[in-house]
Amino acid sequence: MPDVDLEQGVRSAVGAKVPGIVVMVVGEEGIGARFAWGLADAISRRPMAIDDAFPWFSMTKIATATAALRLVERGTLRLDGPVAPLVPAVRFVTPVAWAERITVRHLLQHSAGLRNPIPVRWVHPADQPGPEPAAFLERLLRKHRKLRFEPGARSSYSNLGTLTLGSAISDAAGAPFESVVHIEVLAPLGMSRTAFGFMASSAAATGHHPRYSPMRLLLPRWVNGPSSGRWMSLQRFLVDGAPYGGLIGTAEDAARLVRAHLRDGELDGIRILTPEHARDMRHVNTRGKRYDLGLGWFLPARQRNANPPFVEHLGGGAGFFNVIRIYPSAGVGVVVMGNATSYNIDRVAQLALKFAS
Repeated sequence: MPDVDLEQGVRSAVGAKVPGIVVMVVGEEGIGARFAWGLADAISRRPMAIDDAFPWFSMTKIATATAALRLVERGTLRLDGPVAPLVPAVRFVTPVAWAERITVRHLLQHSAGLRNPIPVRWVHPADQPGPEPAAFLERLLRKHRKLRFEPGARSSYSNLGTLTLGSAISDAAGAPFESVVHIEVLAPLGMSRTAFGFMASSAAATGHHPRYSPMRLLLPRWVNGPSSGRWMSLQRFLVDGAPYGGLIGTAEDAARLVRAHLRDGELDGIRILTPEHARDMRHVNTRGKRYDLGLGWFLPARQRNANPPFVEHLGGGAGFFNVIRIYPSAGVGVVVMGNATSYNIDRVAQLALKFAS
């Protein structure tokens, strides 16, 4: 169907809840439909462009998980091996007997039992350095040291768990985490407009939050930018802790990652994962209250009976809300990136099935 029909569907789904949005509908062979709508910046009134970059936030976790499985396949990282020898800060976690049993698999499945402190202030200005990764992780594990449950008992989403996984990846590879993801995932897939920071060569959408929402008071004051109408714009920031949410890039690059997973780990003749591991990532076998987990991809618990079934990963934070979703049985994926903190992203993602051909 023509992209104009997709635009009409998205307009109906989101109304005025987001200044601008980019949508990509993908199949195994390429992008079936794409469009950008609305404003990239409500203050300057700059229109949204298809190649605008967005903070990925937690969608980054799929890149992190993919990098981890790449190292597992190479024998550099053990999927069911303990992470404590790789991550010194795990020594602060209690009970010690449980902490010593935490594995890479547990961290991928969010089943390690680690807590999930609200990361709303884990940010720093985009033009300033963030905290040193090992020190940042140690501070968090010291503060949130007690496990919520025995590793492997169930899943409970934890950004702290993915930070721990990132530290294990870095130690095992002998390189900074960001470099590992670039070498193992971004470069092989041709994701040249995605990085752990804003790229001078790419325009970026501005984040927006409802001007009068009390949630804005939770943000560091320096994040708050000019306002226009119902929207308060946000100054550029980066998250503290690249593994759980640090990527910034375009929807088209995100679509390349989605296509690689739709194709069981291969894209344009480059194989980044074995079919077995690609399927394991989206094989949901660990249940939780909010999400059921595979080795990275998840399924919202309230949609366990979705037809056709899907797996996804959201990427939400101050000023932006995104999702990558895969319908494996239909061979369809979708990327949605919008520059508001909240809107009905599920309705937009559901449109993928209608505009896949």
